[in-house]
Amino acid sequence: MEEWFMEERFILDEKTIQNKVEEIARQIEKDYEGKEVIFVGVLKGAFIFLADLVRKIEKVDVLIDFVKVSSYGASTETSGVVRLDFDTTMNLEGKHVILVEDILDTGLTLKYLKELLEKKNPQSLRIAVLLDKFERRKVDIEADYVGFRVPDRFLVGYGLDYAEKYRNIPYVVELKE
Repeated sequence: MEEWFMEERFILDEKTIQNKVEEIARQIEKDYEGKEVIFVGVLKGAFIFLADLVRKIEKVDVLIDFVKVSSYGASTETSGVVRLDFDTTMNLEGKHVILVEDILDTGLTLKYLKELLEKKNPQSLRIAVLLDKFERRKVDIEADYVGFRVPDRFLVGYGLDYAEKYRNIPYVVELKE
């Protein structure tokens, strides 16, 4: 392993993550059983969480779309400015939509995306996040489905990156400063 990994900074192991993803999938099935739901993944960070989540859903008709935004670049701090790089391609009007993101941090990105998707007039719009870094919130926004509340640390793995690296790690760890 590279220098950035330190055993004492380990946050979430693979089994714990998969158990939580299963739990979120069961709740979504309960909420939307027999209905069609469009899952909108936020690229690039949410793609692993989204893939694992929808593979565990059997009692809901699943459609998948994506959006891509940027606010970090190669930094560990958000710029505070959210830029839409790629919008959804499906018609969301009158549909059940779940926006899927890897982490809810300051809330700026998800607030921006929620407002963007609300303008498309979905029947319902909910948010699913794997990680919630609540203490960093700058705007009033909450997720409907939350995997884990995590401390204010820069985390990588399971889709989360630093300068496009470490997304492929199947667990979540704190990036060494």
